[in-house]
Amino acid sequence: MQLIQKYLENYYGFKKDEESFIWKSNSPMTKKIKEMQEFLGLEVTGKPDSGTCDLVQKRRCGFPDVAGFSTFAGEPKAKQVVTYRLLNSTPDLHPADVNVAIKKAFSVWSSVTPLKFITKDRGDADIMISFAAGGHSDFLPFDGPGGSVAHAYAPGKDLGGDAHFDKDETWTKSTEGTNLFYMAAHEFGHSLGLFHSKDPNALMYPVYRKFDPSVFPLHQDDIKGIQYLHGPSTTYNDQSESAEIKDPTESKEPALPNTCSPDLTFDAVTTFRGEIMFFKDKQAFLAQNPAVREVDFHLVSSFWPWLPSGVDAAYEIPEKDETHLFKGNEFVVRGDTILPGYPKKLYILGFSKDVAKIDAAFYNEKKGKTYYFIGDRFWSYNQRNESMGRKPRLIKDAFPGINGKVDAVFQHENFLYFFHRRKQFEFDFDKKRVTRLLKTNFWFPC
Repeated sequence: MQLIQKYLENYYGFKKDEESFIWKSNSPMTKKIKEMQEFLGLEVTGKPDSGTCDLVQKRRCGFPDVAGFSTFAGEPKAKQVVTYRLLNSTPDLHPADVNVAIKKAFSVWSSVTPLKFITKDRGDADIMISFAAGGHSDFLPFDGPGGSVAHAYAPGKDLGGDAHFDKDETWTKSTEGTNLFYMAAHEFGHSLGLFHSKDPNALMYPVYRKFDPSVFPLHQDDIKGIQYLHGPSTTYNDQSESAEIKDPTESKEPALPNTCSPDLTFDAVTTFRGEIMFFKDKQAFLAQNPAVREVDFHLVSSFWPWLPSGVDAAYEIPEKDETHLFKGNEFVVRGDTILPGYPKKLYILGFSKDVAKIDAAFYNEKKGKTYYFIGDRFWSYNQRNESMGRKPRLIKDAFPGINGKVDAVFQHENFLYFFHRRKQFEFDFDKKRVTRLLKTNFWFPC
């Protein structure tokens, strides 16, 4: 009885009174139990039957289910480009797995709306994400293991948009414990302005349930709600009410190249804020590393809408948080913003004016140099004194075993990875030799 009363107080706006436990057909508690049963899809009896008692003991989102909750007034909308920042983590998971779960949770919503999500590692962000236990400086303290496992606020100032996860839960990346990806996807729905759904199959249903990781978690009710607030994605096409929607990170739609195809080739590859970004036509794939086995698919235009279609070459200067992209000219970006003064013509760097495009490029942090590959030769550019080497060298002379044109190249730890058609060469930078011949899809879960 006390459990049900507390549940009604927390999630249905029930106010205590002296007659709380009196069972009359029109008593305040009976009315609230009926409201709860109707919302959660239970048989509406107004009594604490077994189904009701079972449900109130399950894990759930900590935000109330009653309509008109103050933080959700006025159909709040998020900006089209939304920033987020992960303030801390959970000891239950490796930090890389937490990052993957958060990124994948945002991709659920970006796949059906025009919204774009950009991570920040410092300063304020639209959605601040944190793990905390008990009271944590808002009016919704956590209650230890079970019960309320997370909550998030609708878009707005101060706490607006922020998502909090209970540190006392056991967070996992499997169907055991509480799956972080699934719960984060639910909470980010609140961060974008969605309220709880009455449909037990919807992601925005308040009670946590185990889910099938092979199926995209959004239900038609979720999609209708988020598209009402933010509009449909320019690439999302819902053919019918019952259309099966797959996880965008595992999509096999023909619009996306098959990352496990033996014929896979790339236009450019670069590191990007701790991940590896692969460019193929209009697509960009984000991968962590072979151990994580996760890939996110995006249109290049979802990151940089002003960039001409396709990328010739790309490299990152991590200490400046700069990504240099080439499509004929050079574009330099920080996050989703192009830096002032760009794009610039290639000859500004010191190339002759007959150089129309660059095939590949990478930046070596130790030497402070960028290497540009064109045909069977390469140029080196000293970033510190901003000067180009006097003349190009043959690729095979400086990188034995790498012959002819290079499609893409990037540095990961102490190795370079050269892409040439359907092959990938791992090159030891110190020993100056090829150490492994790999398939181009080595970085993907094939």
